[in-house]
Amino acid sequence: MIRPVDPVSDDDLQAYVDDQLAVARRIDVEAYLSAHPAAASRVMADLRTRDELRLALAETPRPASAATARLATAEAARRLEGALSRERWLRRLRVAATVALLIGAGWFAHAQFGHFGVSRVVASALPPAYVEDAVRAHRTAQVRAGMRSQPGADRYDPAEIRAATAIVMPVLPEDWKVEDVQVFPSAFGPSLELAVRTRELGAVSLFAVRPGSFDVVPATTVPKDDLTAAYWQVGEVAYAIVAPTERAAGAAAGARDIDRTAAQLARSLY
Repeated sequence: MIRPVDPVSDDDLQAYVDDQLAVARRIDVEAYLSAHPAAASRVMADLRTRDELRLALAETPRPASAATARLATAEAARRLEGALSRERWLRRLRVAATVALLIGAGWFAHAQFGHFGVSRVVASALPPAYVEDAVRAHRTAQVRAGMRSQPGADRYDPAEIRAATAIVMPVLPEDWKVEDVQVFPSAFGPSLELAVRTRELGAVSLFAVRPGSFDVVPATTVPKDDLTAAYWQVGEVAYAIVAPTERAAGAAAGARDIDRTAAQLARSLY
C-alpha cells in the first residue's frame, strides 16, 4: 500500500531546517526539494545560515572566570536562534540585515582603501573533489586531441546521456561545437566530459557527475594552475567548465568570461 503524501508547506520546510521533522516527513520534504530546485535553493541557504550561526556561537571565546555569564549568553543565543527559526518574517529581516551589513562594510572599505572588488571568481573555500576530476578529464581530452590514433567522438545526444547516466546536461550555446564526448568512471556512477570548441573561450571542457549528495551550489570560479574552472550543482548533478586561463584579453577577463558562461549554463537547467 502506498502511503499518501501530504502537500509540503512552508511550515514543513522551516521545520526541516530546524531538525524538527520525523524521519518519514523528512523523506517527503526531500522528495519535494529534489523536484523543486528553487525551493531547494532557499532551504540550502537557510541551512547554511543556521550552521554558520551555530558555528559562530560555538567558536566565540568567553572568559574562563565568567561561568554564569557564559551559561546565560549561551541560553540567550539558543533562544535567539529558536525565535529566528520560528518566525518566517524574521528570516527575511535577517537576510536584509546581512545585505545591509555587507553594503556598509563595502562602503567603509571603499573609503579606507579605495575601489576594489571581490567576486565569485575567487573561491573562499576548497572546491569540491569533482572539480579535480573535471581538470583531469580536461587534460586527458587535450592529450587525446593531439593523438591521431584517438579520434574524437563528436556525436552528442543529451537524451541518450540522460537515459544511460541519469545526468541532465545544460543547454549549450548555439555557437559551441562538440568535438569529443567521453564517459569516465566515478565514485557514484559514470561521469561525462565534453570537449567543446567555443568562439569566446576557445577549447573548453564541460564536465558533469553525480557527486552522491543533493545540493544547490551557484556557479563559483577557481584558478587551477594554467586553467580556470567554474563549478556549480543543481540537485543531484554537479557540473564544471574548465578552460585555459591565458587569453588575449588577460587572465582576469578570461576568468570573468568563464564565470558568466557557467552562470548561463546553470540557468538553462531550470
